[in-house]
Amino acid sequence: MASQLVLGAGLIGGTVARRLAARGDQVTLGTRRGSTVPGATALKIDASNPAAVTQAARGADTIFVCTNPPYTDWATDWPPIFDAVITAARDSGAALVLMGNLYAYGPPAGPMTEHSQLATSEKKGLVRKAGWEKALAAHERGELRVTEVRASDYFGPGAAGRSTHLGGSFFEPLLASKTARVVGEPDLEHSWSFLPDIATTLIAAADHTGEWGRAWHVPSTSLSRVEIARQVNESWDVKGRVAPIPQWLLKALGTVIPIMREVSASSYQFRVPFVIDAMETQRMLGVSATPWDEALRIAVNSYREPTSGK
Repeated sequence: MASQLVLGAGLIGGTVARRLAARGDQVTLGTRRGSTVPGATALKIDASNPAAVTQAARGADTIFVCTNPPYTDWATDWPPIFDAVITAARDSGAALVLMGNLYAYGPPAGPMTEHSQLATSEKKGLVRKAGWEKALAAHERGELRVTEVRASDYFGPGAAGRSTHLGGSFFEPLLASKTARVVGEPDLEHSWSFLPDIATTLIAAADHTGEWGRAWHVPSTSLSRVEIARQVNESWDVKGRVAPIPQWLLKALGTVIPIMREVSASSYQFRVPFVIDAMETQRMLGVSATPWDEALRIAVNSYREPTSGK
């Protein structure tokens, strides 16, 4: 029986833990509060504590890092977490699977592949870039095995919050035939990663018997928010619309609301086409995106009937 340590019990970590437990793995779910899911053993742990994470990883085949510090605290919270999980993987022998994103690429000139240059100059992107490069350096020294799964903006049941661009603040106004206010240009193509597909890719990456020390992209669907709104209107018989938040207003909000300052800093992702290419991941890991119509139906219905996503 495989033994797995999952750090973080949010929308991604909780789903990964449930999936692993359902297939028969022995799963420990580590969080600050001792949260758990059916089939997993709860463990109260500080993911930035190297000794605690190393002890929890003893005997584990894999450490899944699905923690998600507050958007405003990445610069302070992520570096010690990276240090702790790298130490734990090195000292325990567990493989290290990092849940990542696209911030480290910076503004793209075209579709981003698993081998695109990490060229960001934005603060949050630099934090993620530094963490990945530190883990990769340890891998290249032969101290551990590491891989990172990178998703675009996620959507699906439970997705909410100011930094979630295709969550409740988008779908709920549409379903009420009102206007969804969005960051950036709503008619530009953007990639969206369905939460269940993120979990599928993380587990497939952990099971991969080939090359490590590399990134994988979550197979995703690329559509503009104008087109998504049109589909919602057509399928749910509503009359919602999408309108951009003026850039000046976004910056002004950032002066008084810290999380909006961080949203503004990364809003370049919505001022140009922001598209993920996951063909290599699909071919080598055998995963694919959930058909868009199905994923959209599940996501939208979770806001119409909140209990349907649980």
